[in-house]
Amino acid sequence: MAIGSTIYTFTVQLADMDRGVYDDFTLRAARHPSETDAYMVTRLLAYCLEYAEGIAFGEGISSTEEPAVVVRDLTGSITAWVEVGAPDAERLHHGSRLADRVAVYTHRDPAKVTAPWAGKRIHNVDAIEVFSFDPGFVDDAVRLLERRSTVTLTVTEGQLYLDLNGTTLSSVVHARPAV
Repeated sequence: MAIGSTIYTFTVQLADMDRGVYDDFTLRAARHPSETDAYMVTRLLAYCLEYAEGIAFGEGISSTEEPAVVVRDLTGSITAWVEVGAPDAERLHHGSRLADRVAVYTHRDPAKVTAPWAGKRIHNVDAIEVFSFDPGFVDDAVRLLERRSTVTLTVTEGQLYLDLNGTTLSSVVHARPAV
């Protein structure tokens, strides 16, 4: 018998001063058994940092048709394709052809994530951004993770402040081009 997904519930207060986005919402995330805690925390951060009308988690870690986080307009068209972790060049190429914007959020070394993309065919690769966090930031957040978590996320001048269940962590949101 296959192991089912574990549901996590996040009560989020978001204040992204860099983008002028402020909202309070509850977010339910299904963690697939093959998904690491670090991946799930990065997926949560990507969702919050990309938060916009029409945002949703993709179909799941094994889906080839959708990214980890997707933003759709009112017509259902994909406006942002947001990958998490270390997607391959083919997924980025596919997403870049479908969406106006593609971003990757990683809990890994961004140089190691982007290295396999060199010389590969990726549509509009110059417009793809890769976001990462200070070393140890995601691991520290993983240790604070609970099935029901309270999250306050504040971004100002590229600095992220994350209060997770009463403990505050901070990191720079590092941005770099895909190639």
